[in-house]
Amino acid sequence: MDRRAFLATSAAAGAMLATTRGAIAETERPAGETGVVLPASSEAKLPLGVLPNTRYPDTHIESLDKRFKGSVGTGAVERVATGFRWAEGPAYSAAGRYLIFSDIPNNRMMRLLEDDNHLSVFRSPSYNSNGNTFDLEGRLVSCEHAGRRIVRTEHDGTVTVVADRYNGKRINSPNDVVVASNGSIWFSDPTYGADGNYEGFKVEREQEKHNVYRVDPQTGAVTVVVDDFTQPNGLCFSPDEKKLYIIDSGITHGGAANIRSFDVDIATGKVTNGKVFAEGFAPGLTDGMRCDVEGNIWCSMGWADPKEDGVRCYHSGGDLLGKIHLPETCGNMAFGGMLRNRLYMCGTTSIYACYVGVQGAGRC
Repeated sequence: MDRRAFLATSAAAGAMLATTRGAIAETERPAGETGVVLPASSEAKLPLGVLPNTRYPDTHIESLDKRFKGSVGTGAVERVATGFRWAEGPAYSAAGRYLIFSDIPNNRMMRLLEDDNHLSVFRSPSYNSNGNTFDLEGRLVSCEHAGRRIVRTEHDGTVTVVADRYNGKRINSPNDVVVASNGSIWFSDPTYGADGNYEGFKVEREQEKHNVYRVDPQTGAVTVVVDDFTQPNGLCFSPDEKKLYIIDSGITHGGAANIRSFDVDIATGKVTNGKVFAEGFAPGLTDGMRCDVEGNIWCSMGWADPKEDGVRCYHSGGDLLGKIHLPETCGNMAFGGMLRNRLYMCGTTSIYACYVGVQGAGRC
């Protein structure tokens, strides 16, 4: 059996074998009530390949500081996949050499093979999945808006519910997730997937606060680590896991648009000394982020000035080092490739990629 057929078979098996213990007891709605999937062959699709009017060095990659490693000289920003309604939650599998990402309103997860850019549906329905990552064993961990839960896809294709409640009440709408080196799972819980029937279900929110949670790797206990965000969104650890960065995209609900940093003890879950790390995103916002091996923070940008759509890179000290400009609002990104030096970026309807001069930290 060839590799592509094997992956397709595995995905189908995963969908059939999926289990949902403790999940959606109060509703028998379909797994998402959102838009019709875009046609496979649509004239509205954007062309793949390097962006128009590109020449080396690529002007889509803007250096503001000599420490910025966004350009490799003979490289450019490319559109590698298109045809989505709202692409989000990218995570790269080093073992499989593929990118997983969510097409949230279309209620599906997609898989993009690195070697030939073959695109296929990984899971549908996906319960309007958003953020994804891989754990220490290479298992996919995902946030589900419609399911209101964190799930893990096991190696045999079954799906385990990792967290769906705190203090006996349903979590609101998990958005982004990271796994620490000790196996603890950390995730944000804003309300975006619970605010309407486009990216999830419009439901009564059971958690009063919009928290960031930690799932203990031994007991599975769910605890709150931060509770004072308007809309906690993307999150990541520094390479040494002594800092935790969390995005607040609360400008959508009358709050802040910034990134905050915290001192963190991953063993105990204790988070202290919170402060604003980066701001100046308003009237737009940042949504997702990743850290590279040098401690720089790469974050998405969009929702306001089209000239700012794309990715920003900040030094660990807070200085803005450079930008990658995209023709669409960017929601999130992930480092991938065999050397972890290829940055995959989720635009609104498309996936973009470019090689950068630094490697990503962590597993995706």
